[in-house]
Amino acid sequence: MQGFIETGRKDPEKADVSRRIRNFEEIYQFYTRRLTAQQADRCVQCGDPFCTTLGCPLNNYIPQWLEAIAEKDLEKAFLLSNETSPFPEILGRVCPHNRLCEGACTLDDGYGAITIGPIEASITDLAFEAGYELPFPGITTDKKVAVVGSGPAGFSCAHFLLRAGIQVEMFERADLPGGLLTYGLPGFKLDKEIVARRFDILEKAGLTIHLNAEVGHDIPFEKLLNDHDAVFLGLGATNGKRAGIPNELQEHVVLAMEFLTNVQRRLSGKGFMERFGVLGKRVAVIGGGDTAMDCVRTAVREGAETVTCLYRRDEINMPGSRKEFNNAREEGVTFLFQEAPLAIDLNDRSQVAGIDLVKTHLTEPGPDGRRKVEAIVGSEHCVPADLVIMALGFDVEGIPWVEGADVELGKWGDVVIDPATGRTSHPKIFAGGDCHRGADLVVTAAADGRRAAFAIMEELLGD
Repeated sequence: MQGFIETGRKDPEKADVSRRIRNFEEIYQFYTRRLTAQQADRCVQCGDPFCTTLGCPLNNYIPQWLEAIAEKDLEKAFLLSNETSPFPEILGRVCPHNRLCEGACTLDDGYGAITIGPIEASITDLAFEAGYELPFPGITTDKKVAVVGSGPAGFSCAHFLLRAGIQVEMFERADLPGGLLTYGLPGFKLDKEIVARRFDILEKAGLTIHLNAEVGHDIPFEKLLNDHDAVFLGLGATNGKRAGIPNELQEHVVLAMEFLTNVQRRLSGKGFMERFGVLGKRVAVIGGGDTAMDCVRTAVREGAETVTCLYRRDEINMPGSRKEFNNAREEGVTFLFQEAPLAIDLNDRSQVAGIDLVKTHLTEPGPDGRRKVEAIVGSEHCVPADLVIMALGFDVEGIPWVEGADVELGKWGDVVIDPATGRTSHPKIFAGGDCHRGADLVVTAAADGRRAAFAIMEELLGD
């Protein structure tokens, strides 16, 4: 180990931009066994590994699997990587590693952080290619848990419950499992076959999945409570926010998740609504987070004439990952910073013609350190557009059937839980992920699902 002096950080190879914008294939080529071992050998094996203790919400055994793969023990690295994480090959692709594990790496300042994310993804990819399998015991108890939602939180909870031999029934309102991982994240970030493979593994381990099954509509929530020993809610936060400006309800002003889901449905050979088509159109995306980056990069691949991203703060304050921003810029997206929307401009046929904007500046930091956005009087102008996508974040959807079950909700409709166990105010109901914390990271939802699974195990199986 500690080969960081002789070996520099090497990020995965990226597909050439002229080729990658023509399809939805993953743009990164992950490591070979040799390169995985070589990059892992850069680790200094810190006595107090901040990558794990501070950087990773799952507290993954990062130094341990780095050491194992550096010693070319793929099976050991695979088992260690999958011990604490429900889907390391997914998180190795979609986590903002620069803000988490890699940002906490000792080598980040000076030598370049260990490429923890790509190594994490590569270990499980290589192990599956080599025929290694995950150890599940099969169903060994008569206990039964219902998991509502198959997104990252529910996915994670089901994984760890099945590892304990507990029966799991999963209820998903969509026609494919995976939630955000399937219908939210574009294929150029996460190949959908990777998600499908994980659900195949869980089904072989004993998972029962009910698709097109909306709890509270197709299935009474009371039935789930009566038929199961515990229930986990992993409902997500999918209610997109709007800007609150004139004409924003015009049919060609769409929400980010509506757009991304419709494109993914078309790519999956399912129904597609034509109002989301961007071929030959001037597309404007409002927002600066990772969802906005997903939208602009998807619009490029869908054949938009131009794609412009509008963000009311400056580049430094963009909440999205630097990697995704750089990828979008390489792919031809135009970024306009410090621009706030005032109204959707319509032509004389009531069609979208542009966005009325005002330039902004940032105030001096307030007591909380936050700089406010203020409009610059007299700077109003219009950016032409035929279709506008609002990527302004997400709220928790209204879930009256949860409230009707005497589950305490917060002021934003979020599910209130015990932070140590994920238990709600109802003794049989647990929750986690975005329905509790609001729109957040895949890895934090996975951590919530695991925490609740452990609490459920202790409740149902004892010591």
